[in-house]
Amino acid sequence: MLSDLIQINLFAFFMLFARIGTVFMLMPGIGTAYVPVKVRLTIALALCFILTPLLAGHIPAAPVSKIDLMLLLLSEVTIGIFIGLVARITVGALQTTGTLIALFSSLANALIRDPIAEQQSSLIATFLSMLGMVLIIVTDLHHLMIRGVVESYSLFVPGQSLSFGDFSEMLARRFADSFQLGVQLSSPFLLTALVYYVGLGILGRLMPALPVFIVVMPIQIAGQLAFLMVSLSAMMMYFLSRFEDAIIVFLEP
Repeated sequence: MLSDLIQINLFAFFMLFARIGTVFMLMPGIGTAYVPVKVRLTIALALCFILTPLLAGHIPAAPVSKIDLMLLLLSEVTIGIFIGLVARITVGALQTTGTLIALFSSLANALIRDPIAEQQSSLIATFLSMLGMVLIIVTDLHHLMIRGVVESYSLFVPGQSLSFGDFSEMLARRFADSFQLGVQLSSPFLLTALVYYVGLGILGRLMPALPVFIVVMPIQIAGQLAFLMVSLSAMMMYFLSRFEDAIIVFLEP
């Protein structure tokens, strides 16, 4: 009796780890490159150990066939990739916002390593990405991500067939929403840049001998950075609300 119980819980543990471990490899913050793999693995294993008694009832019995076992394992990994990508795509809106703001403020060529996007990014994009992750942790939205993973076992029941059409449709919608959010957050800077360039064109017509780009570029950089300082709190509050809306779809109503 005890050996059967241990075997059932061990199978449930590995099935939970297949989904939760995959999510933790893609989840913003925890799944980024600057977090050591051992740390991510330890957190995922500890969480699976805690959740096994609670979620073991959602895990089907171990299949006899090896093919069925592999299909079950692949379906859990696929669900984990899907959940992790939804969160990461939403955070990518800050990368779009920072890149556009850097373009409007003539700082697009000032590149630095972005640990969130795991690539070279502009200074402003890196700043916004790291600030977004800090605010997600400070406001406990990472708890909401973990809760979404736990409650996903009611939404995506292990062993049931996956709707890849719905998966692809939702991912496409998330990509579109992320880009739209990035453009929305940077739209005030686009308007100020438009006014700036119109004025720059008029000044160039009135004073052809004036090196306007050399004279006015410091004003452009200082003005955009000052505007960023004023609007930063409102931008990040709106981003956090949209991030919460993206994660809450995995929660039970």
